[in-house]
Amino acid sequence: MIRPLDPVTDRAAVAVTLAQAGDYCRLWLGYEAAEAEVEDFFTHGPPGMDPALAQHLGLFVGGHLVGLAQMVFGFPQAGDPYLGLMILAPQARGQGHGRSLLAHVEGIARATGAQTLYLAVLGANPRGRAFWEREGFAATGLTREDNSHGMAHTVYRLAKQL
Repeated sequence: MIRPLDPVTDRAAVAVTLAQAGDYCRLWLGYEAAEAEVEDFFTHGPPGMDPALAQHLGLFVGGHLVGLAQMVFGFPQAGDPYLGLMILAPQARGQGHGRSLLAHVEGIARATGAQTLYLAVLGANPRGRAFWEREGFAATGLTREDNSHGMAHTVYRLAKQL
């Protein structure tokens, strides 16, 4: 089941899921996710996003939250959908759950009339990039350097025509 997440009632479950996905959090942040990352999931996004239109989704398997997706609108251009984060706990990986969560996100984006879905992938995450490319995303040619967590990441923007 996939449903919107509430920043109050689902906060603890989001924290558990981020902790379970510690491998990705360490790659991205250089440390285990903490309360600040839970807050960021519900409030942070790229410049120009409209917080009122943000989608915070949870994938539940057996009643447990095992996947998170955050989609915002307004980046890179007004109205554009941008998948800021999609992460699965290790026990949910390799079973088609990522594909299901992505299909749900794409459905929301299409319902707004969007023609392209954007995201960014870390250069240090070749497995993640391979997933996105299998799902139809392609490099836009735009990259940026991100040292916001002291990790010196190269970040690649990908896009998928909907």
